[in-house]
Amino acid sequence: MVDIQPNADSGRTASIPAEGAVAPHPADAPMASRSIGLTMKRRGPVAVWLGLPLITLGIYQLVWYYKILSELQEFDRRRILSPTGSLLVLLLLGWTVIAPLISFHNAGKTIANAQRAAGLPVTCSPAASSFMAFLFGLNIWYMQRQLNLVIDAYPGATPGTEVALVA
Repeated sequence: MVDIQPNADSGRTASIPAEGAVAPHPADAPMASRSIGLTMKRRGPVAVWLGLPLITLGIYQLVWYYKILSELQEFDRRRILSPTGSLLVLLLLGWTVIAPLISFHNAGKTIANAQRAAGLPVTCSPAASSFMAFLFGLNIWYMQRQLNLVIDAYPGATPGTEVALVA
């Protein structure tokens, strides 16, 4: 049974279990315990960049792009993303060249924010995420490698499990 008693220090209430130990108020908890996200799926960078797009005639690249943006949205819910909008930019405005570059740049920023949220040093460059598209589409390989760094920050976590975010 849990009784609620006023906390004299801050005016907030703290729950006191029957054993007498004081549980901290959620506002007093560190940021890492308050921000929760879902882990992402680890993918092979070479398979994502070369293997599967060759087998599927390029369709997998679009599927991959949608999936990583959806997973990034679930990883850090504090950031608002539009995976469908980003995919539509590639599909409908790919001929403009500039719109996909902006979309890849924004995806690079999102990956950098995910690295920050995982407590890692930011190594993903949004500029590299967009301009490597001109080098045989290496931006896909680059972005997946950077995403795998975020995934590796949570060893043993299976895709879709809750993890604590640092920043």
